[in-house]
Amino acid sequence: MRFTTSSSELQKVLSTIGGVIPSKSTLPIIENFLFEVTKDQLKISATDLDTSMVMTMKVKSSEDGKIAIPAKRLTETIRALPNTEIAVTANADDKKISISTANGEYKLTGESSDNYPTIPAFKGHSQLTLSDEVLARLIQKTSFAVSSDELRPAMMGILFQIKKNEIRAVATDGHRLVRIVTTGITATTGEKDIIIPAKALNLVSKSLASGESVIAFSDTHAMFTQSGVTLISRIIEEKYPNYESVIPLDNEKTLTIDKNELLASVRRTSLYASSTTHQVRFTLKKNSVIISAEDIDFGSEAKETIKADYSADPMEIGFNSAYVIDILSHIESNEIMMLFSSATRASIIKPVTQRNGENVLMLVMPVRLNT
Repeated sequence: MRFTTSSSELQKVLSTIGGVIPSKSTLPIIENFLFEVTKDQLKISATDLDTSMVMTMKVKSSEDGKIAIPAKRLTETIRALPNTEIAVTANADDKKISISTANGEYKLTGESSDNYPTIPAFKGHSQLTLSDEVLARLIQKTSFAVSSDELRPAMMGILFQIKKNEIRAVATDGHRLVRIVTTGITATTGEKDIIIPAKALNLVSKSLASGESVIAFSDTHAMFTQSGVTLISRIIEEKYPNYESVIPLDNEKTLTIDKNELLASVRRTSLYASSTTHQVRFTLKKNSVIISAEDIDFGSEAKETIKADYSADPMEIGFNSAYVIDILSHIESNEIMMLFSSATRASIIKPVTQRNGENVLMLVMPVRLNT
């Protein structure tokens, strides 16, 4: 195998596809990239057995062949090089690989491509086409709220609910929830609910550009295809929690406030919160909200007052500051609405201004206030 390309172009591909590679595995061969050159085209594959990604790029002066190359060392080598032309050669017999530049040569040993797991041929029975912009927003607006609890596998993914004229993306970790609805979508898949692992979707998000993505579904996998990029991910075959049952319908107390002022205030006051609970207190009064936090163990406290539009009955409610900061950081609107019912029920956070064809709803659970 032999090819020539620029180090910067190769680095772009490796930095995207490298996210698939596990840092440690009981199957060492998947800690490699599979390189395959055919007629001036380089195909690079990576897999962790649940998620597989394939990217292609044009190369020059090529000689067909394929070999598995250690991912970590290759990526670090290419990243450390200046933008220069590199020549890569590999001998399938002795597994020796050479990377040459005008000023140096780097040698490493790979493995036989025969030992690399075969990425199964995908046989989808339905598909959906979305613009890269829509798909990116569905992923980026929800992925931060995905659970990392392996005991609740369904919540480790994003739920996609595909309906006739809309698609919903939902994520929750039990403490916060995000739902984004995009309308004006023409789906030929029929109505279905699919849970896709967050890791796979974050990889898809990194490779999106300004075109269109085709999402195909089989009974067990989903395949995302963009220009030169294919990602196949297993579907999480679990039942997603009934998230709609936790979205309150009777939160009649409405606070309208400048998002950036609130976000900055929560960030500052949270520095004085307990390192165990991270609790901040919202004290709602007419046309204002007091944000406060204290750490009894260290005798520290902070309090700020922000002007806001609020005319309902006064109330106090506590939140984990990290969850509030996360949610506010993922809202673009300068003004937000917070909808409350009581100090023990979930609060809804919405942007005052929504994009056309899009509806974003975020929810955060309260924490018990320190008396």
